[in-house]
Amino acid sequence: MTTRRKLLGASALLVAGAILVSGVMLSHDASCPSDGTDVAPIGAVTMHAARYRCYGDTRVVQWVTVARPVPSDSSVLVRVHAAATNPLDWHYMRGKPYIMRLSSGIGRPADVRLGQDFAGVVEAVGVHVTRFAPGDSVFGASTGAFGEYVTVRHNAAIAHLPDSMSLEEAAALPVAASTALQAVRDVGQVARGQRVLVNGASGGVGTYAVQIAKSLGAHVTGVSSGRNAALVQSLGADVTIDYTREDFTTAAARYDVIIDIVGNHAPWALRRALVPHGRVVVVGGPERDRWLGPIRAFLSAIVYGWFVEQTFTGMLAETTQQDLEYLATLVAQGLLRSVIDQRFEASELRAAIAYQEGGRSRGKNVVRVP
Repeated sequence: MTTRRKLLGASALLVAGAILVSGVMLSHDASCPSDGTDVAPIGAVTMHAARYRCYGDTRVVQWVTVARPVPSDSSVLVRVHAAATNPLDWHYMRGKPYIMRLSSGIGRPADVRLGQDFAGVVEAVGVHVTRFAPGDSVFGASTGAFGEYVTVRHNAAIAHLPDSMSLEEAAALPVAASTALQAVRDVGQVARGQRVLVNGASGGVGTYAVQIAKSLGAHVTGVSSGRNAALVQSLGADVTIDYTREDFTTAAARYDVIIDIVGNHAPWALRRALVPHGRVVVVGGPERDRWLGPIRAFLSAIVYGWFVEQTFTGMLAETTQQDLEYLATLVAQGLLRSVIDQRFEASELRAAIAYQEGGRSRGKNVVRVP
C-alpha cells in the first residue's frame, strides 16, 4: 500500500509539474523581433499590410511593406478595398485566451498576418480557376485581410458580391454572418413558427442572427441595451428586451431556441427560459478567463446539457464558400443587410481593433484599405 501511495503521489507531482510548465510556456510573451522580419526581397512586387510580430496591445500592430502574394494555380488574388474587424483580431493580437496559443504560436505568433474579413476586386486568377475572373467584385475570409492584397483558394471562403451591396457592407459579412447562420440554421435548427431569442442582438453576430432567424420564419426576441432597441426592431425583431431593465431568464416567456452571444447567464438560468426539449446555442462568452476565455462558457453549457432534457451546445464557426453564397442570396432577396457602426481608415487600424475589443459595437466596424 505504501508503494502504491508513493507511486500515486509521484504521478500526481509529475502531472502537476507538467501543467505548471505548460502554463508558464503558454503565458510567456516573447519580445518582438527587430524590424525587417518581413522586408520584401529586392525586385519583388510589394504591398502594404498589417503585421504583429509579438503578442501585446495595439502597439504591436504595424503597417509594413511586404512582398505581394502570388496566386497558385487554384487561387484568386484579390485587391482588398475594405476589411472588417472581429474579436478574432484582438484575440490573436494579444494571444489570449492562452489556450489558443497552441495553434497561434507559443511565445510569439507563428503567423504574423492579421485580419479575416475582406471585400475587393479580383486582380488575377490561377490557371485552374474558372469561377472567378479579373474584375469580379468579391468578398470572403482569408488570413491577412488587413493588407492591400490577399490570396484565396477558388473553392474556399470567397463569393461574388451581391449587386445591392457595397464593398464595405460586404466586408462586414463573412465571419459574423457565417457564425450567425450556423448558430441559427445549423446548430439551433430554427424552423418556421418557433420562438427564438437572440441574447446580444445589437452586436456583429447578433444583428445577423436576428435577420436570419426572421428569414427562416421564426418569431424573434432580441435582447440588447435600451439604446439599441430601435436598431434591433428595424432588423425584424418582433420583441425587444432591454437587459438593463429586464432579465429574460426570470420572465414568463419561453423560447424554442436561445442564441446566446453574450454568455452573461449561467446554463441553469437559460434553462428557465426554454420550453421542454428547447435548445441553447452558446456562441460567445465572458472574456475574463485569460486561459480559456469564451471556451469556458461553451464547456459549461455542454456539460450542463448532459443532465437535462434540453439541448445545450457551444459552437465555433467555419467560414465556407457555400455559406457565403447563401448569405449573398439573402442579401439579394432583401432579407439580410449589414449594420456598420464605425468606418476607419487604414491608418486608424489600431483604433479600430481597440474599439472592437471594447465590446460595445452596434453591428460591425470596417477598415478602408487604400
